[in-house]
Amino acid sequence: MEFHEILNKYITLLECTSKELAKLSDFSEATLSRYRSGERTPENPDALIHLSGALEGLAKSKGRTDITKTAVYHEFLACDDIRAGRLRLSRKNLNSLIFAMDISVTKLCREINYDPSTVFRIKNGSRQPSDPRLFARRIAAYTAKLLNDDEGENAKKLSEILDVSEESLKSEKDRTKAIEDWLISDEKDNERVLAFLQKLSEFDLNEYIKAIHFDEMKVPTLPFQLPTSKYYYGLKQMMQSELDFLKATVLSKSTEPVTLYSDMPMTEMAADPDFPKKWMYGMALMLKKGLHLHSVHNIDRPFDEMMLGLESWIPMYMTGQISPYYLKDTQNRVFHHFLRVSGAAALSGEAIVGFHSDGRYYLSKTHEDIVYYNKRAKELIKTAFPLMEIYRESRKSEFEHFLKEDAGVRGVRRGILSAPPLFTASEAFLRAFLKKRDVPKEDEDRILQYSKAQRRAYWELLKTNAITDELFTVSKEEFSKRPVSLELSGLFYEKQLFYSFEEYCEHLKETESFCAENPNYEFSADSANPFSNLQIRIHEGKWALISKSSAPSIHFVIRHPKLLNAIENFVPPVVE
Repeated sequence: MEFHEILNKYITLLECTSKELAKLSDFSEATLSRYRSGERTPENPDALIHLSGALEGLAKSKGRTDITKTAVYHEFLACDDIRAGRLRLSRKNLNSLIFAMDISVTKLCREINYDPSTVFRIKNGSRQPSDPRLFARRIAAYTAKLLNDDEGENAKKLSEILDVSEESLKSEKDRTKAIEDWLISDEKDNERVLAFLQKLSEFDLNEYIKAIHFDEMKVPTLPFQLPTSKYYYGLKQMMQSELDFLKATVLSKSTEPVTLYSDMPMTEMAADPDFPKKWMYGMALMLKKGLHLHSVHNIDRPFDEMMLGLESWIPMYMTGQISPYYLKDTQNRVFHHFLRVSGAAALSGEAIVGFHSDGRYYLSKTHEDIVYYNKRAKELIKTAFPLMEIYRESRKSEFEHFLKEDAGVRGVRRGILSAPPLFTASEAFLRAFLKKRDVPKEDEDRILQYSKAQRRAYWELLKTNAITDELFTVSKEEFSKRPVSLELSGLFYEKQLFYSFEEYCEHLKETESFCAENPNYEFSADSANPFSNLQIRIHEGKWALISKSSAPSIHFVIRHPKLLNAIENFVPPVVE
């Protein structure tokens, strides 16, 4: 069904007038009339949220509690025309297809009847096609037709980039559908990436530590009496087994790393009113004790759920004591597995898919079991892949080594920045900037040396590589509310050195001058700024680096294909 049909359904159901609904939802009567006729649809999720809330309010005023804001909102999102409006063309996939299949862009434009300048802007990400699905369909049909007489190398290439079998691409119709779907991404993926990045940008570890009284936590030393080994059955006992494992680990003298893995469903456990709080407290105590956690995440799930799960781990990621991993090809649909191992205890669980409550957990503190399960844990880590590498100041040399190694790898790089890049600032500008702030001589020397190294590294990188930076600027009116600081996250400099608005503008001018001097460097400024504390750098097809400037300075290097692809295709929203 389409949006106007659902909207009219609720208006009829609630026996309300357009005027009543317009007043409650803050829309003009003319706008609501266009919505009702199908002439227009809301252009952003906020409009749908307001409309859903208004309908819920009307329902309550008429004594109906079955019509909720959440239910209406999700029904609106499922409408065919709303879903179509949330589709985007994947710029990365389009460029990969054109490159891999050696497609002539000039000929392509002629065949699909698109202006070459428009296609060029779509390719470089500066615009989206007005109808992403139609554009993708035409590209797909043209590409599929090229392979009608080709059963060799190109057919193999196409199957590899689409990650499907050659057999499934035998017919032109099948090829067209597969390519079309591959070129299209859903706007909700963009929104989920935005939510993850915004939470990362806004998260303050110091404030969080105060809020949960982490500094006041005392790691208990009382003896914990637990049988040498014990079996647990049923959901209640399974939850208790996890808490028993955490207690045994926290109260032991062992400082060995802890390995965590589970593909068990967590819905029932998360619904328990007390278990999540106790589990988080136990995790916090392990971190307080200084233990390093190797967490193998189960990400064999829809993208939206995966991102929500990662969001919940942000507080723990920020400590720098977590090494997250994932497994490839975990397509098991028969068994669930569970493994927790520390230097003091091992907890193993198993269940049949769909029968979680009939499973069994086994907790042991025997030396033999700990040795056995630790060996399994190490083997698990060997078969896993890093979900992301996390660098705090304690890993500064490793982070610098990563950047140095990558500098020698050819590729397309781009940035989504909330502050001007340090390498575009002249030494004279920086000296004057630091002098005004009475930065200690030792710190001043460190910053100047670091900035000099940055300039040298980027000059070398730009000799053979293209870099495009998109900087989200702040207006003079916004600046007092959202001041911008010098980008020193790579130095792990914890103090924030804020620009004056005049200095900020001066650095922007120096960035434009740097761009004019370097043909391989492209720079654009946009007045929208969704993040105030993040610098995102992408080496396409390799990694995405998310750097947080403060509270604390930390870097996340993401390589997981699904997450990397989503960040590469991320388009920051226009922020009014």
